[in-house]
Amino acid sequence: MKNQKLLINGERLKHSLEEFADFGRTDNNGVTRLALSEEDRQARDYFRSCCEDLGMTVKVDDMGNMYATLFGVENDKPPVVVGSHLDSVKKGGRFDGALGVLAGLEVVRTLVDHDIKPEVPVMIANITNEEGARFEPSMMSSGVLSGKFERSVMLQKEDSEGITFERALNGIGYEGEIQNRLNEAKSFLELHIEQGPVLEREDLKIGVVECVVGMVCYEIEVIGESDHAGTTPMNMRKDALFAANDLITEAREKLSRLDHELVYTMGRMNMVPNIHTVIPKKVVFSLEARHQDPETIQQVEEIIHGLTHSSGNEECEVKITKLWGRDTVWFDQRVVDTLEQSATSLGYPHKKMVSGAGHDAQFIANYIPSAMIFVPSVNGRSHDEDELTSWEDCEKGVNVILEAVLAMAIK
Repeated sequence: MKNQKLLINGERLKHSLEEFADFGRTDNNGVTRLALSEEDRQARDYFRSCCEDLGMTVKVDDMGNMYATLFGVENDKPPVVVGSHLDSVKKGGRFDGALGVLAGLEVVRTLVDHDIKPEVPVMIANITNEEGARFEPSMMSSGVLSGKFERSVMLQKEDSEGITFERALNGIGYEGEIQNRLNEAKSFLELHIEQGPVLEREDLKIGVVECVVGMVCYEIEVIGESDHAGTTPMNMRKDALFAANDLITEAREKLSRLDHELVYTMGRMNMVPNIHTVIPKKVVFSLEARHQDPETIQQVEEIIHGLTHSSGNEECEVKITKLWGRDTVWFDQRVVDTLEQSATSLGYPHKKMVSGAGHDAQFIANYIPSAMIFVPSVNGRSHDEDELTSWEDCEKGVNVILEAVLAMAIK
C-alpha cells in the first residue's frame, strides 16, 4: 500500500479553496478573515463539518487550535499532522494559510475515497492567529504550544478596539481544553505558498524548505535640532534627516558586500516635526535583516552598531536599539528528505530553499519533527488581494503532501 501511487482530486481542491474564500471574500477577490472574527468562526464551523463528514474526530484546545483526527490501526501512536492556519490579514489572498489546512482535508478525503486506513492517525491542524493581524504577535498559538509565549500574556492581548484575545475566543465559542493540545506527533507537515518570486522565476513547482531564517530588527534614532528652514545656514544645522540619510546609505553599502542571500529592509520611518519649514529634529527608522547563517547575522549587527559613529557632517546623536531577533530554525532532516523524495517520485521540478517569512512550523519544529514545502506565487505576490497560485500548482503541492503522508503513515 505504501508504494501505491495516489493523486488528489484537483477539482475538489479548487472547489474547497473557493468555498473557504467565501468566508470573508472581498470585492477584489481577496480575503479578510481576521483571527477569531465572525468570518473565522464561519470558516472554523465549516471546516469542522467537513472533517466530521469524513468520520474524523475534532478537538479544540485552550488557544482555539483545531485538531481533526482520522484514526488508523495503531491509535496509541503519535499522528502524522498536516496543518497551517485559516486566518488572514486584511485584504489578503485566498491561498495564504488556507491552502495548508485544506491540503490536509484533501489528503484525508483521498484516503477515504480509496478506503485506506492509515497505520497511525492522520491529523489536520488549524492553528489560531498565525498572522497576528488582529492580535499581535504573529504565530501566537504555535508560540504557546512550543513554550515560546506565555498563555496568560497572550490571552490579554488586545485588538484595535480593546477586545482581548480571550474575550474574542470565548465570543466565537472556540476555547477548548488544555489537554487537547498537540503535544506529540510523528511529524508536522506544512504546505504554504512561497510568498516570493523565486520558484516562478526558476520555473520550479515545489520548494522543499530546509529552514526558516534567523533575523534581527533594530530601531535607529537620530537626534538633531529643529530650526527655521529659511534662516539657518547649512553649515550651522543639525539636520536629523540628512544624518539619517547618510546612515542608510552607509548601511546599504556595507550590507550589500555580505552574502548575496542576505535580505535587509528599512521599512519604517518617522520624522519630527515633519513640517516643510522646519529642519527635522528627530528621525527614527527600522532596519531588519534576515539570513540563515548566524555568522552573517553577527556581521550585520556589527555593521549596525558601527553606524553610531557615522552621522556625517550633521553632528547628530545616534541611538541604536535592538528590538528583537530570532535564530534560524532548521527543519528535521528526515522529514525534509521525505518531502524531497515525494516531489522526486512525482516528477515535479523542485529545489531546496529557505523561508524568509515566519510560519507555524518553525515554532512547532521545537518539539515535533517538522518541515515545509512551498508552491509558486504568481509575481511573488502575497498578503494582497492579487495573491495567486495556479490551481495546477496547488494540486501538485498537495500531491507531495499526500505522498509524504503515505510514506509516513501507511505501511
